[in-house]
Amino acid sequence: MTTVRIYVTYKPSVFDPQGAAITDSVNSLGHDEVKKIVVGKFFDVTLDEDDLDKVKADVKDIAESLLVNFNMETYKIKVLEENA
Repeated sequence: MTTVRIYVTYKPSVFDPQGAAITDSVNSLGHDEVKKIVVGKFFDVTLDEDDLDKVKADVKDIAESLLVNFNMETYKIKVLEENA
């Protein structure tokens, strides 16, 4: 078994309203050193598969066909645990 995390965030060119609101709130608490907070989401996917190339291909297909809106978002994949 292999567990993979898919990180999904807005593209740098897309305004992140949640991140901006949180940044403003943190600044209002007196933390003026905080210049930007980026909000995203992640998905942990556990597959009953040990072949890392197959896992990455499957997760890429899942991300690109269901989890990511390519008009606004981008993603990264990180293997968390192999042979769980």
